[in-house]
Amino acid sequence: MSAADLLEGWRAHLADNRRRSPHTVRAYVAAAARLMAANALEDWPSVARTEAHHLRAHLAARRTEGLGNASTARELSALKAFIAFARTQSGDPDPAAPRLRGPRLKKGLPRPVTPDEAANLADLVDGLAGEDWIGARDRAVLLLLYGSGLRIAEALSLKGRDGAMGEVLQVTGKGGKQRMVPVLPITRAAVADYVRQCPWPLAPAEPLFRGAKGGPLSPGMVQRAMAQARRALGLPDTATPHALRHSFATHLLGAGADLRSLQELLGHASLGSTQIYTRVDAAALLENYRKAHPRG
Repeated sequence: MSAADLLEGWRAHLADNRRRSPHTVRAYVAAAARLMAANALEDWPSVARTEAHHLRAHLAARRTEGLGNASTARELSALKAFIAFARTQSGDPDPAAPRLRGPRLKKGLPRPVTPDEAANLADLVDGLAGEDWIGARDRAVLLLLYGSGLRIAEALSLKGRDGAMGEVLQVTGKGGKQRMVPVLPITRAAVADYVRQCPWPLAPAEPLFRGAKGGPLSPGMVQRAMAQARRALGLPDTATPHALRHSFATHLLGAGADLRSLQELLGHASLGSTQIYTRVDAAALLENYRKAHPRG
């Protein structure tokens, strides 16, 4: 079996068995190809014998090419998955990947996802779901978080009577406080699609969003679906369901929304809670300034 055959087997596993996005498949295959070329690996057993010190040396060489911390961490994840797959293919009784920690990533203000990333996440949770109605459900929930700025608990507290949505939706937030939020046409269509496909009766006073067995949908299921989608898209761990609400606020503020209006839309009890988004917006502004300014 040639190196090309190995890479094709890895690509097929990612695309067909793991159902990773085309972008992730390309990145993971490219990382595997670099490792094989740098270390003259030509079959599954030779890849399977790759240990932590081999990876450490390989990534050190990649760092000399200008690879940053975040990219190094992503490449390490790709290589660990490749080696674990190679060990399985070789019949290794212990197919676990080498134990090697990635570079420490600096924590800062949470990064909002872009509008395109939000749309891609919503579409991908749909595509990755095991059943069509579950995919439609997860897509509808994520679009409510991003398009209307709901907390995940608020979205999951909606009732069957809320399924026929208009341009605005009444939401009950923290402390039982009610507020009105806008509903985008794409969100209304997504919720309607879910309602049409849901196999469980959605009585007016019963939960709108249901789990696989018909009970109320749990936040953990939404978080797991989004985690799977963000990994497939190569997004950071900060791309959580709550980050979609965060992005809703940041993008509105960047488009000129005033803080008082944003406070009402988010259901914050105090303006102080809303003002964090001015700091995030300022951070994005400074980053763009540094990239664009000739003396940056």
